[in-house]
Amino acid sequence: MHVTHLECAKCGTNYEANKIYNLCTSCGKPLLVRYDLAKAAETLTKESLKHRVSSLWRYREVLPVVHDENIVSLGEGWTPLLHAKRLGAQVELPHLFIKDESPNPTGSFKARGQTTAISMAKELGVTKLAIPTAGNAGGAMSAYAAAAGIPAFVFMPRDTPAANRIECQQLGAEVTLIDGLITDCGAEVGKRKEAEGWFDVSTLKEPYRIEGKKTMGYELAEQFNWALPDVILYPTGGGTGLVGMWKAFDEMEAMGWIGHQRPRMFSVQAAGCAPIVRAFDNGWDEAPEFENAHTSASGLRVPKAIGDFIMLDILRTSGGGAISVTDEEMIADTKVVGAAEGLFCAPEGAACFSALKKMLAASTVSAQDRIVLFNTGTGVKYLEAYSL
Repeated sequence: MHVTHLECAKCGTNYEANKIYNLCTSCGKPLLVRYDLAKAAETLTKESLKHRVSSLWRYREVLPVVHDENIVSLGEGWTPLLHAKRLGAQVELPHLFIKDESPNPTGSFKARGQTTAISMAKELGVTKLAIPTAGNAGGAMSAYAAAAGIPAFVFMPRDTPAANRIECQQLGAEVTLIDGLITDCGAEVGKRKEAEGWFDVSTLKEPYRIEGKKTMGYELAEQFNWALPDVILYPTGGGTGLVGMWKAFDEMEAMGWIGHQRPRMFSVQAAGCAPIVRAFDNGWDEAPEFENAHTSASGLRVPKAIGDFIMLDILRTSGGGAISVTDEEMIADTKVVGAAEGLFCAPEGAACFSALKKMLAASTVSAQDRIVLFNTGTGVKYLEAYSL
């Protein structure tokens, strides 16, 4: 709403606001939306939030859509922050919380990114949308594209969970199954998009999905009464949520809502696909493609993330880290979390609890820490991962 320009996250090149962009034309890296935060803060205040809609659009002044009539919303955001008392008691962590994204439309946090991306696509006159997806992003894009009246083309690995495939089809998208990984789906979109007239809404390959994802950071601050948690564990595939929350923290500080303190950010990945963990452990600034990537947590099966350099910088700057867990660990911990808190989380969400236990064993966290685990979606989407 108060966008001033777009800025390359790598080389700093500036771009005019309210134009159609994918990546930086100078270096091929992601673009970030910048705002006149002083202007935004004139009406977006802690007091005004007490009377606003219970969706992510409560933060309207720091979201990119200019005209309200172009907002495509299905009621996303303002998800529960659960005090996981029973689960915390099991591991002697009294200040353990779960940010539960499963109540979002289409059952995952992907709705946050798609509401802003599709709203901007509508505002900028995009006529066709295409996305490579590991599952949930495709479902969310299909839903918001349908609500906007824009044709959607979804490319997903052939072994994507059935719930995701069926969801996209029933929402009217044209679904193409690819023998390979999400990177192979992305290559197919890249090869065909110009001839087909598609706008590519891949993770961090357009500037606006991150704007919806960043609202998780705004919500955390508001739900914790403007005192950020000490530790955040976030399941990381493409990493838009991790990057988005960090952006939100900087914006809130600029508006005077919070101080300099930041949570220690931890990326959680599957052992079978852990490019960020490997890069972090080796001190690399970028994360090369992870060969032979495999995991039943389809949202974590992203062997190469274009925002790798941003994520690695956030992890190091915050004093955090990166941890991998096995599929067996996250599947087992799905039941642990569920039995303790009544929450059937996605394997990606359970992976955060698996990682937390490893951090406890290594004394990386303590009982005094206020810790947030992110459950990014509902376990109902992953029934194939569980033996009945």
